[in-house]
Amino acid sequence: MTLVRGEPIPDGVYHLVCDILVRHADGDYLLMQRDPRKHYGGMWEASAGGAVQRGETAMEGAFRELRVETGIAAEALTEIGQVVSPERHAVYVAFLCVTRCDKSAITLQEGETVDFRWISRAALLGMDSDALLPRRRIDLMVEKGL
Repeated sequence: MTLVRGEPIPDGVYHLVCDILVRHADGDYLLMQRDPRKHYGGMWEASAGGAVQRGETAMEGAFRELRVETGIAAEALTEIGQVVSPERHAVYVAFLCVTRCDKSAITLQEGETVDFRWISRAALLGMDSDALLPRRRIDLMVEKGL
């Protein structure tokens, strides 16, 4: 079955979504700020992600989404967990990207993000949940000791 963005997803059908948590080799984590025109506009996300395209694996989608949303061309990603969300008709596959990229060279995707910042693990874990989404990445991060 092919799902079309914006159309309702039938009951019992799930779409595959990749989430990529980006940690710099120095220990800081990348946050991206959502475009104000998007749902949850202005909120910060613990990095990149999106729906996997037809014919892609979750890993392939993660590499693509990371490159498109941040400009980071990762050499490797590590799967850190999966979360099934029946209410959103989604299976989220989370990955960790550890990078040595130039921290000032992050690119923003027009219509998706408007800003970025690097923060420490402690600062990330201490962020108010009203400013940060989704919590599933942070929960996996804590669970895995990342």
